[in-house]
Amino acid sequence: MNGVALSLPLWSQTVVAVLLLVGAAMALIGSWALVRLDGLFLRLHGTSLASSLGLACLLLASVLNAALSGQARFHEVLILLFLFVTTPVSAHFMALAALHLNPALRPRPPP
Repeated sequence: MNGVALSLPLWSQTVVAVLLLVGAAMALIGSWALVRLDGLFLRLHGTSLASSLGLACLLLASVLNAALSGQARFHEVLILLFLFVTTPVSAHFMALAALHLNPALRPRPPP
């Protein structure tokens, strides 16, 4: 380590640590949802929401740490934007593919 993290104020180190812990916990919850939930749609819903929020927290921690240490980069923001654009689109296409392969999964129309 180059000692940059040691020169940051305590409040910023605390915020970065909390964001890292929340991000890691959300990624763990998303992985747990993939294993424990039944059916494609529940698994898809649980993993896409939790993983997106987990990665967003990790990237925000990285952006905050880099910005406060004077090494601000734009890469993390681009990754975050790409993630928030592609995750719902890919989840939607996976759900459509599942409905196309097995029409019995489609809900009944309302009366």
